[in-house]
Amino acid sequence: MSSTDPRHIVRSYEQELEGLRGMIARMGGLVESQTANAINAVLNRDGEAAQYAMEQDPEVDALERDIEGRAIRMLALRAPMAQDLREIVSVLKVTSDLERIGDYAANIAKRSLRLGRIGPESTMGSPALGGLRNMGRLVQENLRLAIDALSQNDRDKAFEVWQSDKAVDELYTAMFRELITYMMEDPRNISPCTHLLFIAKNLERIGDHCTNIAEHVHYAVTGEMLPPSRPRGAPYTDRDGGTSQDGAE
Repeated sequence: MSSTDPRHIVRSYEQELEGLRGMIARMGGLVESQTANAINAVLNRDGEAAQYAMEQDPEVDALERDIEGRAIRMLALRAPMAQDLREIVSVLKVTSDLERIGDYAANIAKRSLRLGRIGPESTMGSPALGGLRNMGRLVQENLRLAIDALSQNDRDKAFEVWQSDKAVDELYTAMFRELITYMMEDPRNISPCTHLLFIAKNLERIGDHCTNIAEHVHYAVTGEMLPPSRPRGAPYTDRDGGTSQDGAE
């Protein structure tokens, strides 16, 4: 068979597309592992898990560069159309979201190490970690579903993740209020609660990027954009009566 045979060209293109899918699946699995390690580091004061989460970050960054390079070459040389074009463009966007999730996971891991160095003078106690545990569990579930939706081209799972963003926001708002209360009750709680606030905000941002991935997957599969207004949790109210969705700023 000649190298210019149309069947050879089609088969070669399909192999390239499958290779791209395999790389994005690998990146997704790595980010999922990194996030799990980071959350475990916080909840269990596990320094080894924190180190592992931070060490995974350069591999995530390298995969992002490799995937982007391959996707751009396919766009330039293969001129894909219809769903293939949407899929490759979505891959370019998803890799950026996965890389940012990896960054947030590494930040959580770093914060966990600082949190672990805080002495016993805090009167906060373990209940403050309950909300963080619930938030971490939901964010991990959304990340897993988003990656499954990506690898399976499943628009229903993508839509499920998109709808779950409201629950993540509400958990973040509750966590913010709880930690502010601890800080007001005892100044010794300010340092650990500050670290936990940043950790909670990083988790909330991971949730936002999971929703981004879900939107990209839904568009790649259906050719239709999800509504621009995402389901949102109730904003917290500050002491001056103002409202905000972002309690960390």
